[in-house]
Amino acid sequence: MKLIGLIGTNSSRSTNRKLLQYMEKHFADKVDIELIEIKDIPTFNKPANKVIPEIVKEIAAKIDAADGVIIGTPEYDHSIPAILMNALAWLSYGIFPLLKKPVMITGASYGTLGSSRAQLQLRQILNAPELKSTVFPDEFLLSHSLQAFDNEGNLFDLETIQKLDAIFDDFRIFVKITSKLSNAQELLKKDAENFDWESL
Repeated sequence: MKLIGLIGTNSSRSTNRKLLQYMEKHFADKVDIELIEIKDIPTFNKPANKVIPEIVKEIAAKIDAADGVIIGTPEYDHSIPAILMNALAWLSYGIFPLLKKPVMITGASYGTLGSSRAQLQLRQILNAPELKSTVFPDEFLLSHSLQAFDNEGNLFDLETIQKLDAIFDDFRIFVKITSKLSNAQELLKKDAENFDWESL
């Protein structure tokens, strides 16, 4: 199984990046996780000629070829970071790599809520007509993330690791089940291609 891990931040010291790096290593015997940075994607400006930046095309192609996606999101002001919103805007502008794609949401925060409000918002965004991802019901919330990792970048709390393992195993089953739910895919793609917010 091939998964893409979207690092939803441009912070070099983000514990959300650290969490995805841990998952990449921790689950290496079960799946191949490729981590993708979005910090170099240019600001979305809805170009009239619909020319999509090469970096966005490359990310879209990798998502297209993958079985599923993991998105790691911080929480800023009760919402997802602008840089993640920017990436999703490009990834739904005339291209639809996330359409019907199984998505697992993770989030780490310094406090107790583990980016729960940002994750809820991200779930709503991923249901937009041009995205229409198949979002896994359970999310993984990592609270007090500054104290959650050892010097090698590994989680050390056994209960946290067990919870992540259980959720991730369920997500792998979810990916396999979702791959069989393809009857409406072409119709949803056609709807996405024809959708226009300005005509509402």
